[in-house]
Amino acid sequence: MTHEVVNQVEPLTGHNLFSGNRPLQDALVYHRPGYERARFLALGAELGQADMQQHARLANTHGPVLHAHDMQGRRVDQVEFHPSYHALMDAALRHRLHATPWSEGAGGHLERAAAFMLFTELEPSVLCPVSMSYAVTPALRSNAALAQAWGPGLAATAYDPRFLPSHQKTALTMGMGMTEKQGGSDVRANTTRAQFDGDDAWGRRYRLTGHKWFMSAPMCDAFLVLAQAPAGLSCFFLPRWTLDGEVNTMAIQRLKDKLGNQANASSEVEFHGAQAWLVGEEGRGIPQILAMGTLTRLDCALGTAGLMRQALSLALHHASQRQAFGKRLLDQPAMTSVLADLALESEAATALALRLARAVDRTEHGQDPDGFEAVMRRVLTPVAKFWVCKRGSAFAQEAMECLGGNGYVEAAGEGVMARIYREMPLNSIWEGAGNIMALDLLRALRSGPVAAALMQETAAAQAAHPAVARQAARVADALDGGTVDEAGARGLARDTALLLQASLLHTHSPQAVFDSFCAARLQGVADVFGLLPSSLPLQALVQRSMPA
Repeated sequence: MTHEVVNQVEPLTGHNLFSGNRPLQDALVYHRPGYERARFLALGAELGQADMQQHARLANTHGPVLHAHDMQGRRVDQVEFHPSYHALMDAALRHRLHATPWSEGAGGHLERAAAFMLFTELEPSVLCPVSMSYAVTPALRSNAALAQAWGPGLAATAYDPRFLPSHQKTALTMGMGMTEKQGGSDVRANTTRAQFDGDDAWGRRYRLTGHKWFMSAPMCDAFLVLAQAPAGLSCFFLPRWTLDGEVNTMAIQRLKDKLGNQANASSEVEFHGAQAWLVGEEGRGIPQILAMGTLTRLDCALGTAGLMRQALSLALHHASQRQAFGKRLLDQPAMTSVLADLALESEAATALALRLARAVDRTEHGQDPDGFEAVMRRVLTPVAKFWVCKRGSAFAQEAMECLGGNGYVEAAGEGVMARIYREMPLNSIWEGAGNIMALDLLRALRSGPVAAALMQETAAAQAAHPAVARQAARVADALDGGTVDEAGARGLARDTALLLQASLLHTHSPQAVFDSFCAARLQGVADVFGLLPSSLPLQALVQRSMPA
């Protein structure tokens, strides 16, 4: 009897991630009224099943292994993954989370964004190569031969993990290598050298000698990398196999031993005269590769919003079953306030990330005749990446507290909350940490009529609530006065994000959600979760976000 198990929570499994996510449904209906609902119901059901959750656990507990040499001492530079990793990759490509939106027409990027958020709830690590394969298309347009040769494979849905030349595979994936040991985010300090080596069917060919300190997903079929050419830092396409069918001379030195992101292989590599092809113009490498980077920043915001949703679902599920002091945790006033606050934060993150996805969709599909969406996309990218990702770690820590000690336990990978907690900081760091995003926002202010666009975007919400009007005035004063310097850029990013989140919740969320957000984020101090006034409809906020 000393080990009779009572008052413990059953695992959250066998549920539909989409049907229970009302904030995502409402946002998707607003931005994409004719979306394919059956697709999302099927995806949500698949991702909530026990066998897929088992794949996520196994892919993280049995991480990638580097085989640098074969038995005879020859370099092979291959990474071995657990079969569950491949099962997850197969599902991600089958559900069109990679490059397929570029050929699907209007709305494709929006639907892909929502599906990406749902998949992140199951397992985010495998989405690194998926995200890069999605984001590479705009950059590759600058080399027509490469775009023609690789585009169909990057959009194909039949995942192929084999280490073979691209023309022998059913689908292809791509990675990216920018940072080096001495520079980090300062890629202008890169020392990898590119020497011209002739012209062929893929364009201008070079030989690369140097290294990359972070090369994610090294078993991808090709990578965009930065190297110093005679005219300056340039962007290159580097495949694992060369055009003549030889293994390229990219040596994987070791895999990173990371805090989280365990299923994904992040590596250090060296190039020993590796063949690579110029993408764009020599000396224009940074803007060229940023055509890819801006889209992976979108995925950082989407991914964090998805992780927030999963952490919230776990907290709500736990609190609805666990009892303390004679009643459910869900019915304890202090816990209700925390859960309602987390629900607000999660819904606001979902709204902001999906709004950025709409801007991407409209600008990429010629649905922006007056240029408004282009301005919003330029501003939303650093704002959403900064704010949503910055809030993620604090969110995960608070959600973990809702589970108490059980939330802190790994349990051979069964502790999903612990996995989420370790994963959260990555999206804030990857593709530009907070300061990089804040500085990029300052650059965005010079790209067009930003103040006018923000005021137009938020006009209805300003008229609906005085707190939004005051927030808009603060942002407008900072923009019009030109008083924001580098030290104040983070504050501007936060203020702009809160203004946009309030506006979006006014647009497609219930009135109670909008009013509560204004009270909690614009009128109150949001430095600690769980400070919501008792006058707010806390139970309604909690019930709206309960998982199905």
